[in-house]
Amino acid sequence: MIGLESLADPSDTWEIIETIGKGTYGKVYKVANKKDGSLAAVKILDPISDVDEEIEAEYNILQVLPNHPNVVRFYGMFYKADHYVGGQLWLVLELCNGGSVTELVKGLLKCGQQLDEAIISYILYGALLGLQHLHNNRIIHRDVKGNNILLTTEGGVKLVDFGVSAQLTSTRLRRNTSVGTPFWMAPEVIACEQQYDYSYDARCDVWSLGITAIELGDGDPPLFDMHPVKTLFKIPRNPPPTLLHPEKWCRGFNHFISQCLIKDFEKRPSVTHLLEHPFIKQVHGKDMSLQKQLAELIQEQQQLGSVAKTRHERIHTRRPYHVDGADKYSLDDDLVNLEVLDEDTIIHQLQKRYADLQIYTYVGDILIALNPFQNLSIYSPQFSELYHGVKRSSNPPHIFASADAAYQSMVTFSKDQCIVISGESGAGKTESAHLIVQHLTFLGKANNRALREKILQVNPLVEAFGNACTAINDNSSRFGKYLEMMFTPTGAVMGAKISEYLLEKSRVIKQAVGEKNFHIFYYIYAGLYHQKKLSEYRLPDKKPPRYIDNETGKVMHDIVTKDSYGRQFEAIQHCFRIIGFTDEEVYSVYRILTGILNTGNIEFAAISSQHQTDKSEVPNPEALDNAAALLSIGSEELQEALTSHCVVTRGETIIQTNTVDKAADVRDAMSKALYGRLFSWIVNRINTLLQPDKNICNTENGMNIGILDIFGFENFARNSFEQLCINIANEQIQFYFNQHIFALEQMEYQSEGIDATTVEYEDNRPLLDMFLQKPMGLLSLLDEESRFPQATDLTLVDKFEGNLRCKYFWRPKGVELSFGIQHYAGKVLYDASAFLEKNRDTLPADIVVVLRTSENKLLQQLFSSPLTKTGNLAQARARVTAASRSLPPQLSAGRIKVDTMEVMRHPEETTNMKRQTMASYFRYSLMDLLSKMVVGQPHFIRCIKPNDGREALMFSHERVLLQLRYTGILETVKIRQKGYSHRILFDEFVKRYYYLAFKAHETPLGNRENCLAILEKSKLDNWILGKTKVFLKYYHIEQLNLFLREVIGRVVVMQAYIKGWLGARRYKKVKEKRENSAVIIPSAWRGYEARRKYKEIRNRRTDAAIHIQHLAQLKTKLCYLTEGSENCLEQKLRTPRRRCQQPKMLNSPEDNMYYNQLNGTLEYQGSKRNNCKQKKSFVIL
Repeated sequence: MIGLESLADPSDTWEIIETIGKGTYGKVYKVANKKDGSLAAVKILDPISDVDEEIEAEYNILQVLPNHPNVVRFYGMFYKADHYVGGQLWLVLELCNGGSVTELVKGLLKCGQQLDEAIISYILYGALLGLQHLHNNRIIHRDVKGNNILLTTEGGVKLVDFGVSAQLTSTRLRRNTSVGTPFWMAPEVIACEQQYDYSYDARCDVWSLGITAIELGDGDPPLFDMHPVKTLFKIPRNPPPTLLHPEKWCRGFNHFISQCLIKDFEKRPSVTHLLEHPFIKQVHGKDMSLQKQLAELIQEQQQLGSVAKTRHERIHTRRPYHVDGADKYSLDDDLVNLEVLDEDTIIHQLQKRYADLQIYTYVGDILIALNPFQNLSIYSPQFSELYHGVKRSSNPPHIFASADAAYQSMVTFSKDQCIVISGESGAGKTESAHLIVQHLTFLGKANNRALREKILQVNPLVEAFGNACTAINDNSSRFGKYLEMMFTPTGAVMGAKISEYLLEKSRVIKQAVGEKNFHIFYYIYAGLYHQKKLSEYRLPDKKPPRYIDNETGKVMHDIVTKDSYGRQFEAIQHCFRIIGFTDEEVYSVYRILTGILNTGNIEFAAISSQHQTDKSEVPNPEALDNAAALLSIGSEELQEALTSHCVVTRGETIIQTNTVDKAADVRDAMSKALYGRLFSWIVNRINTLLQPDKNICNTENGMNIGILDIFGFENFARNSFEQLCINIANEQIQFYFNQHIFALEQMEYQSEGIDATTVEYEDNRPLLDMFLQKPMGLLSLLDEESRFPQATDLTLVDKFEGNLRCKYFWRPKGVELSFGIQHYAGKVLYDASAFLEKNRDTLPADIVVVLRTSENKLLQQLFSSPLTKTGNLAQARARVTAASRSLPPQLSAGRIKVDTMEVMRHPEETTNMKRQTMASYFRYSLMDLLSKMVVGQPHFIRCIKPNDGREALMFSHERVLLQLRYTGILETVKIRQKGYSHRILFDEFVKRYYYLAFKAHETPLGNRENCLAILEKSKLDNWILGKTKVFLKYYHIEQLNLFLREVIGRVVVMQAYIKGWLGARRYKKVKEKRENSAVIIPSAWRGYEARRKYKEIRNRRTDAAIHIQHLAQLKTKLCYLTEGSENCLEQKLRTPRRRCQQPKMLNSPEDNMYYNQLNGTLEYQGSKRNNCKQKKSFVIL
């Protein structure tokens, strides 16, 4: 990381002369060295507070790269600080004032000329030498194109712009990141974006040079008139491109291009080999003359002034991608633009786009996403730049555009948003949620890079524990997930929170044929196997545990041989570390997971005694001991809890033994509870580690974007209780969609007096009532039947048939334990076997108490914290009392029948039938989920599965049509075409957009007239004003926001000019003050000096006076000593009386006598005065 403070100030060395042009990150200037007058070029980057990764990469490469005649010389990087507008980064390079080869070719074509083949060979020769120098220093340029080959006025050829170059180390001779400018990108660079096992080497520069050779001949690269996103689809699939008219060029030039553009990069020649190509070797011996010719050509073109500047920017520039014609909106991108609205037209349109790998299509503001069943290189950070605050029609439809729309709405309107991703299982919802999070993290870039990394690691970690392989989806979500990303008012991400719903815990103990357990079990098994730690965690290396074994018998083979499992284990460890889990926590998680696997291996056998015939025991204690050791509990206590249970009757505790089947059920219930609570704890821990820092961010003013990723609609050969819950949840999501797209919109038309065409749609409200209403709904009947101890699955189906008398429910003849439901997505037949058992989800209290005695602190916490109404582990840790950590008496040595269980249980763990059921958990989960969703403005993404075989590029007309029908896409197209999806109150509309028609200082009222003025000023059409609201089409909001952004942009420019003028005026005043200070300060200093000297003189005089007085006193003493008492008396008489001193009173005869003597000697002392002065002077000397 480059420290900006460590860089020198450029003002001391360089002086700007003129502007040369505009680069990727800022303007380029010609500068002169103040010391020697030498010229250079400088890239001045836009105001920054941190060094961009691309700039840092270019700096690192230029700093260590030795000088070469065909590589631009680097003079240094500087930083000019400015605390008001942000500092500027200066990258000073060698001046190539001949322009780029692209500008030269464009200028010649404009004049009806073209480059001579000899000049082309000379330019390519120089570029090859420069590339050879880079490759020898283990650097791949990765962005070779005409604009990055610069010319000097002397005819020199220089490679420039190393912003996306990559350094190769001795241990890494290939790269696997997709960067560059699309038209010049090599097929292997495009292909490696998501194929992590794919890579490329320095020969990708050879492909780019071949495209550059075509550019030198034709003036443009192949596919230049196509949108850059589409070119990424075409390049890997099209044959190698050629010149437009190969016959007009020599055979050597055509052959050189064909060698550069070999699609298999392993067979493509290197730069060194191409230097020996005949087309290049013709330069040898003629380089000086060709250089002179090129210099003359450059001079001629500069004099004509016909150099045309065209930039095909890299796909990851900071600014929106722009090429000629890019803003031309394709009518195919939005189904609303279709003139004929019927199923066949829509299907044909989607199939046509899918064949071109355009998997995204708009329906107004709704996105349809077809699962491509292959990796597409359109999700890199470079593509994120394309979909960042730009007009939607500027780029093809993309899931990033939907994420950007939600983000821009949040920032613009300061309102929470909700992105609802729906579709069948296997339609691509989970991957879509990944991409949404990826783009939102990019859009909400904060200074805290660690936080961004943590958020990106959340989905992989949670999905490892919550996803599994099913018959129709290799990565199926087996839980509902609502991820809330939290942002500051300025749009910077500051935290995240996950809400999880209805984990399919039953998958832990049993999976259907052709399905697997949760991913994490296979990942951890493979990881521990490769780390040779299976014995530490008591796992076998031959036969897999029962919970993950299947009918194929290939589980261990896959674990041992599949590299993907091992890589995923390493990825999970990385996720734990990045998010912030401690090593102790991760170790505890691993022990609990392996403890679950060992618990599944516990077998039971029946034993008979004189008094009991249904007692069970554990014949082989190995699995029991292993499980107990990993869970840090006693083996005997665990066996007692599995093979017996206590019943409290009238205050007395009675111990009853369990049958083999009952013991197996208790074992499986324990495993499910362990996994379910562990999953909840991981989610809660993630929420704790990702919560916003209250010391830095004010969460009260923050905003959220919620992303819903829930299990898709399922219809298997055998559908059980889990499929029923999943499909009811999907019914609720479909109802939410219908309400927002159809019902609420048409209700507002009526209330506002708007004459709009009514669109008929399939309302699933009656079906939802059949499921959820009380007391006669299906879930209520299920809970009621679960309370009866003698109830069976057959009595449950009978109760359903007797009470659910509607067209949505039926019972097939000849199958007792089955019933059918007519869902919005089609008919589903459910097998009611084990419905009651799964709904009760009973966990014996004896198991809870034993697990609380664990020495594993995490395990203690899992079974000491209560459950919420949604069935999840409460976030706040419950206090574990001493009583709750002790064993109950029936599990200790002495079986004293004491009622201690009530002290140690939570309400959710009691054995009475009033405890919460899975159906009640499900009901509360739906309520909680909807309460979160209704807060935000919704954005819908409809995922479609094009075929059931998960085959790429296969489009099943019937399957797609069925999904379009039950999701109401045709009706959605109609209502988006005819309806008004945005309905804004007058007052809110005026507050939001009054800038468009009123002055900034005005405060217009939120009435109909002002709304009309704004709409007319904006020149929009097809809008309607209701009684209290403005009704707008889906595309009007984007247009208004763009207008508003333009107006605010002009305001910002005006403010900048005013601030500049005010700053100049302030500077002028400060300058005048400084000039006045130049006079005032010396004057004040002179006054100060005069006063100081005066004070010094005065002090000296005072000291002198005191000194003289002191000498006078000495004189008196000397006179007294030399002349006797008379002289001393005379001195006394001469001593002046102090100020304010009272004269001495003559109160005694002695005083009167002394006074008379003094008067008698006055004349005598006067005559002697002169003699005394002479004596005094003599004594002093």
